[in-house]
Amino acid sequence: MMKPEDVAHYLRKNPQFFDDYAEMLADIRIPHPYEGRVISISERQMISLREKNRQLQVKLHELINIGENNDKISEKMHRLAVALVAFNSLEEMLHGLNNHLRDDFAIPHVALRLWSSNQAASEGQRLEFTPVSDTVHALVDNMTRPYCGPHLADEINQWFGQDAQLLRSFCMIPLRRKHTIGLLVMGSPELERFYPDMGTLYLERLGALITGALTRLKNKG
Repeated sequence: MMKPEDVAHYLRKNPQFFDDYAEMLADIRIPHPYEGRVISISERQMISLREKNRQLQVKLHELINIGENNDKISEKMHRLAVALVAFNSLEEMLHGLNNHLRDDFAIPHVALRLWSSNQAASEGQRLEFTPVSDTVHALVDNMTRPYCGPHLADEINQWFGQDAQLLRSFCMIPLRRKHTIGLLVMGSPELERFYPDMGTLYLERLGALITGALTRLKNKG
């Protein structure tokens, strides 16, 4: 007994079949995919083409939206890069960075820790230079890329103070050039703001920009 797969295989191998039996195309009726009635092959082909066109339109709009979002992020990154180059002191840079992340990137919850150095004593008075545990040092040293997701180590979570209980997703960006100099952590009350499968290209670039500015200003001091 011939199977449906055999019929399909035969028609693919013998496209001239419908030239020889063209009248069959007008007689064959097949189920409508949505309305439960029978239709001709040509009508079914038109429905398939419309569906494919709709799917392509959806995909095109998705790609356009992705491109527009990337353009917006690139513009924000450019503004931040210009600002980081213009900062003349570490104090100014740290203050300006928080403003940019809050106002331009809509990230109001930011925690930054920088590993201690032989800077002036006033440096130690800033929250950013609060010492962290060896566990955090090891965690950051072992990071190969930014982390995005719902979990933070308790010690790092405490950096957000009372706001920590409001936050549901986080991004951790190691600040590193030849060696690690700190950790930038961003938090959001939205669970999907920083999710595990999100791309990290722009986050890596953000870390590189901040690391470069910090290294320049710390060496300048």
